[in-house]
Amino acid sequence: MLNKLIIKNIALIESAEISFSQGFNVLSGETGSGKSVIIESLNFVLGAKADRTFIRSGADECYVCAEFDVSDCDFSDELFEEIDAEREEILIITRKFSLAGKNSIKINGVNVTAGMLRKFTARLVDVHGQSDHFELLSTVNQLRLLDKFGGEEIDSLKKNIKSLYENYKENFEKLKNLGGEESERLVRLDILNFQISEIENLGLKENEEEELIQLRDKLLHQQKIIGALNAVKSAINDEGGANDILANALRVIATVASLGKEYSDFYERFQNAYSELSDIADCADTFIDSFDYTDYDADSVEERLDKIKTLKRKYGNSYSEINDFYKRALEEREKLENFNEIAAELLVSVEKIKKDLYEKYSFLSESRRKYGKIFSENVLKELKELAMNNANFEIKFSDRPGFENCKFDSANGFDNIDFMFSANLGEPLKPLSNVISGGEMSRFMLSVKAQTAKFNDISTFIFDEIDAGISGKVARVVAEKLCRISRSVQVIAISHLPQIASFADNNLYIFKNESGETTYTGVKNLDENDKVVEVARLVGGSAENESAVALAKSLIDEANRYKSVI
Repeated sequence: MLNKLIIKNIALIESAEISFSQGFNVLSGETGSGKSVIIESLNFVLGAKADRTFIRSGADECYVCAEFDVSDCDFSDELFEEIDAEREEILIITRKFSLAGKNSIKINGVNVTAGMLRKFTARLVDVHGQSDHFELLSTVNQLRLLDKFGGEEIDSLKKNIKSLYENYKENFEKLKNLGGEESERLVRLDILNFQISEIENLGLKENEEEELIQLRDKLLHQQKIIGALNAVKSAINDEGGANDILANALRVIATVASLGKEYSDFYERFQNAYSELSDIADCADTFIDSFDYTDYDADSVEERLDKIKTLKRKYGNSYSEINDFYKRALEEREKLENFNEIAAELLVSVEKIKKDLYEKYSFLSESRRKYGKIFSENVLKELKELAMNNANFEIKFSDRPGFENCKFDSANGFDNIDFMFSANLGEPLKPLSNVISGGEMSRFMLSVKAQTAKFNDISTFIFDEIDAGISGKVARVVAEKLCRISRSVQVIAISHLPQIASFADNNLYIFKNESGETTYTGVKNLDENDKVVEVARLVGGSAENESAVALAKSLIDEANRYKSVI
């Protein structure tokens, strides 16, 4: 629901803040006061193309802010995730446009594109008179609306189809993933055989690369390693080396070890250190004796490492990843080699599902055609009440495809529909999207909405030309229909008719003031007394005209009585 609209520097409006209510909102005012600017401003903030001519003369930029209550709107969380924003019950849209062509759009303070803006606003407002937000011009929306009109019967059929279609897609994907055409399977088999052979022929072992890197380092530095080990052994065992020196010292310490516990402990530590040093020399000698890499060739090790690197580049960054790739390749090869057997089973399953799906598609189509006839008859009845006795409307269905021609590419059946409409006797039926918008078109849409308002996902209907070419009894009927619709969704209408203004739950008066050489447009929410004065003005009188005021009060009283019983 639209709560508030703030407009700055658009056309004649320097600054205006308009508050809307639930139910039926009517904007009225003198011709040329700027009522259409309100709709243009709303379309602008909803995502319509920006135009420098919108900007008020003397201003550098225009600005519109729309505040919506979206607590009951069917917004998906994904839509808010796309703009990286938390879902809130109040949605605030702001849009600026400058003479330099700079465009700024925000949803709850987050910068968004015009395309993303329209994703949100398409779920909020249906503005009749501007096709950008006229949801029923879309044949997809027309079909969705008809399905809702069909109620539980169509809903149940669509649920069954959805479950069956998901099963069909799953089996079809399995069939497709088996390898496609025979030529494609053969190519894929060649690739898999090569990959499997390459991995098997290398015979990679776990931790082999790390061990080879260590081996390569030893081969490259074997002289350095032998030299270092010999130096250690010589430093300890050679004549006059560390072993001789420590042995002499140990003999000296032994002579005093019995003279006190502290000396005996010290002697024991020294003896352990001497033993450890001798062990180190023996260990170095063992390393030297065992250091025999004559069976290894540095070039062969390097070549093996290069092959492992090549394998890692192709199939994974580790032994584990390469092994996983190998297992998947074996599984895929097995499937391809057994393609005929597996494919035959899947083909039988897919064909059975397709037959069931086609049958369900046909049931759904029959149900839609049944409800389509009821719906079109109801709309025509509404049109006659609106003095459009020569109007014609029908729902055109696409031809039913045969089983062999059915695409099976949707969970929504095989139907495509078009709302076909003509306003006058002798005019051919045309798709709704090709009918020029006007007063007659407005009444047609009013008839449709009178039948479908309670099914519609849109929270606000706006009528810009609803009273064009009507008066008297028809005006009263239009007012009643708008009032009934407003009990399901918020309705905002611009009108010149007293019958319509009298039914409003919230009346807004658009006025024009002149100050010096500048003209301003303003908006005022009317209280009950102001409403009587405005309705009196619309019947051709004024606040001073007693007859006009009496007639205005009578119209309002009649409207209130009607509203109390619907």
